[in-house]
Amino acid sequence: MLRTTLRNLLAHKARLAMTVLAVCLGVAFVSGTLVFADSTAAAHRAAASKTFAGIDVTVTEKAPEPGTDSDPRAVLDDALVAQLARVPGVAAVRPSADGSATLNAADGSPLRTGRAWANLAGAYVPGKDGKDSRYPLAEGRAPAHGGEIAADLGTAAAGGFRLGDTVTLATDGPVMTARLVGLVTTDDTRVTAGGTLVLFDKATAQKLFATPGHYTGIDLTATPGTTAYELADRVTAVLPADRAEATTGQAQAAQQAILVDTLTRGYEKVPMVFAGVSLFIGSFLIVNTFTMLVKRRTRETALLRAIGASRRQVSRSVLLEALVVGLAASAAGFMLGLGIAAVLPHVLGGDSALPSGPLVIGPRSVVAALGVGVGVTVLAAWLPSRLAARTSPMEALRTAEQPPPAQRFRLRGAVGLVLLALGAGWLISLSGAKDASEENLRDAMAGCGLFAAGLLVLAPLLAGPVIRLMGRLTGRFGVTGRLARENALRDPRRTAATAATLLISTGLLTGLAAIGHSTGQALDRQAAAGLGADHVVSTRSTMTGIDPAAVRRLAETPGVRAAHPITDSTLFTGSGVRQISGVDPATVRDTMKLDFVSGSAEDLAPGRIAVSTTLARESGVTTGGRLNVQMGRAGRPTPYQVVGVYQDNPVARDALGSRGEVAAHSFLPGSVQRVLLRTDGPPTAALEDRLRTAVGNNPLLTVQDRDQLVREAAGTMGDLLDVMYGMLGIGVVISALGIVNTLAMSVAERTREIGALRALGMDRAGVRRMIRLEALTVAGFGTLLGLAGGLFAAWAVGSLANGAIEQYTLAPPWGTLLLVCLLSLAIGVLAAAVPARRAAALSPLEAAANA
Repeated sequence: MLRTTLRNLLAHKARLAMTVLAVCLGVAFVSGTLVFADSTAAAHRAAASKTFAGIDVTVTEKAPEPGTDSDPRAVLDDALVAQLARVPGVAAVRPSADGSATLNAADGSPLRTGRAWANLAGAYVPGKDGKDSRYPLAEGRAPAHGGEIAADLGTAAAGGFRLGDTVTLATDGPVMTARLVGLVTTDDTRVTAGGTLVLFDKATAQKLFATPGHYTGIDLTATPGTTAYELADRVTAVLPADRAEATTGQAQAAQQAILVDTLTRGYEKVPMVFAGVSLFIGSFLIVNTFTMLVKRRTRETALLRAIGASRRQVSRSVLLEALVVGLAASAAGFMLGLGIAAVLPHVLGGDSALPSGPLVIGPRSVVAALGVGVGVTVLAAWLPSRLAARTSPMEALRTAEQPPPAQRFRLRGAVGLVLLALGAGWLISLSGAKDASEENLRDAMAGCGLFAAGLLVLAPLLAGPVIRLMGRLTGRFGVTGRLARENALRDPRRTAATAATLLISTGLLTGLAAIGHSTGQALDRQAAAGLGADHVVSTRSTMTGIDPAAVRRLAETPGVRAAHPITDSTLFTGSGVRQISGVDPATVRDTMKLDFVSGSAEDLAPGRIAVSTTLARESGVTTGGRLNVQMGRAGRPTPYQVVGVYQDNPVARDALGSRGEVAAHSFLPGSVQRVLLRTDGPPTAALEDRLRTAVGNNPLLTVQDRDQLVREAAGTMGDLLDVMYGMLGIGVVISALGIVNTLAMSVAERTREIGALRALGMDRAGVRRMIRLEALTVAGFGTLLGLAGGLFAAWAVGSLANGAIEQYTLAPPWGTLLLVCLLSLAIGVLAAAVPARRAAALSPLEAAANA
């Protein structure tokens, strides 16, 4: 049996190669993603270790105890630096004053890294030799006063800066300008992972990030023979226990590597999604390929059974073939995965460079490749192996394939209808549940799974009526069109199995594209409906504020009719962390389009808030009730009277309060995070320039008109659609492999028939046309079912989105769906090219000899 299995593998190696390729794609994404993750983590650790290579111990501030006003930074001063220098085992001391700063690029646009935690700033602290060992100078000189800065080479390149340029930047307040006088190098992983770095002279950095004469940290280097842990113990003994603490450089390097690795971990999700889709769709190709091979070898299997092979031996023979195919796919996929791992940093990093380093091939990557490749292939081949084991020895005496018994078709129909009804019923039951809770989302996924399973089980029964309907189109091509239709109807199960990959990929794309497009349009409408202002000037974080002088300048800008400042802060409720907007109750309706279900914004006052419908539902409160919340930096929860409930509004956020009270409890007391502007005319570039000038071109602030806000609200939907198109590409490739496999086997099985057609006068072009029309029919069948199933699921699941977004209505992207259909049909025709050419190459005499 082993020799027979190996002979079968060699005999069908071309067809099994398609299966290997399908599994190979999934394995490649899985192994490539894991190798990429391991390599990136190792690079982060190596870079972090290099960053802290000369630091054995760091002294930092301790967070103040709740309810105290002590400033732990006050203890990190020059006196402590001198005291630490006298500790036995200390070879060198370097104080630091670190914070963050955001820059404008040379063209005036904000230099965004996409990561606020990576906009680093600090002090250039020269040693006795006049150089800072942490930031070696590459060009120029060190900053000498507040009007000068240095930057790392990567920041200068990203911003288009040259030595001598005037750079606009901001830390956590008003905008400032400084002259670039030096360029440095750094191994800090936060910078090499795409961040920026700005260095000031020591006095300026202390003023910006600590207090004059004080620091945010003190780094110590140990003498030879003194370990970091010994030095940490000695330093801890001289520190005020409640004001500062000592940490080893090794521990800091590990913490920083974990931080950066965690914050960039999201890069792994997209490739893993592609891997899951390719393996899921590829499993249908595996089942179909092995089923066709088992059917084609029916007489051979029957002869083996007749000469003594047991059912278990026959089943093991098929599974052994699957095992060899899985091993081959795993090996090929792992090698392809190494290429993917090498490319992923450039694809996912975008403008932010991920740390470079060698590829790390860990045991989990190898095990995952083998487990996924072999596991998926063997599991998918289990059903065909059971089919082969049921082959009777009497099958060897039959000269024609016997159709499946009618009872089996009736059973399939009953099971398919039950699954379809259960899935459809489950989804319809959710259509009234306007609540996108985790439980409802799980129910929706289960309903979609049952619905898809029902479609797949019923597909062979649906193939007949659907293909006959489509045959009216292919029939226009004459005899070749009618023969293509009959060939597709000859084995409905094979046709359905071949179309299953297109059904799944088209259904996934249709459903997700419809929901994504509808959600994007709903967000557009919600953003437009909730905003009455013409422009919005805002900070990038609630931890920064707009300079009061800038608010006044905005109000005095020509073309601005009114300026309404808003203070944003956090609101801690029993259901989680929310956002509250502090507004002027008398003017809030001028800039926000609020739709109150009950109550009114005019009743806002200290001790009174209004909440959105979502927050009201989650907290179980109504107008007139009380809600226990902690606003901003308030020490404890306080009961607030709810004076109104309004429809969800992205401009108003989760709750509204009076600006005076919200500003008093803000993390930056009295600050302003947004200014809503009413202007005299439509937005123009000149007006936007005047507004940016009014805020000093502060890189911490954004100036947006209504259209820009709407586009920003729907921006994530564009990213989602890009992922979906990638999934479609994978599905289409695997579907094409399935069609090629099916048609190639079909041509081999119909050698005598094709020879007869050639003998009766059909030319080579007619044979090619017949095979292509058959492929087009199969592709059309899968696309049609996928389109219908995807749209139904999108309609049913859309009600959950309606619960989260009031303006949600199903709006399928018809243009995109039409393009998907045309692409699927084109893939079907292209996949038939090789089988069609092979069929057309058969001469009548060769067909008769090989039949």
